[in-house]
Amino acid sequence: MSIFSNILEKLGIKKPATTAATQTTSTPSKPLEPIHINATPATPATPAAPKPVAIPVVDVVSKLEALAKANPEKLDWKVSIVDLLKLLGMDSSLAARKELAAELGCPADKIGGDYSEMNVWLHKTVLQKIADNGGNIPASLLK
Repeated sequence: MSIFSNILEKLGIKKPATTAATQTTSTPSKPLEPIHINATPATPATPAAPKPVAIPVVDVVSKLEALAKANPEKLDWKVSIVDLLKLLGMDSSLAARKELAAELGCPADKIGGDYSEMNVWLHKTVLQKIADNGGNIPASLLK
């Protein structure tokens, strides 16, 4: 499981599961029909496309605020990726943050350079991706 998937899971955000049945369609085999010389060709049956699934909105802010209130440390998840990871009970070490940054496509110069730049990029990206997956992240935190 990826680090970001683990974040989503801890927040109660799960992507809709896709099964092999919804990804592939098969038609049952049927006996061959006789060919008629002057018959019009039958139009093949097309499988119905799966309906889009709405992403339920998860109240991430309330969950994180409740965790922060219950935590003995003063963690500011709205500003710090380290505090956000700690609040979720995840590894917030530099190695874990580098791995998460690489997973989310952080530019290499930020991963290997000034770690404060990587942390800022990572915090904004994680919040944006949480919002993209149905979390109610306020617009003020996504700027």
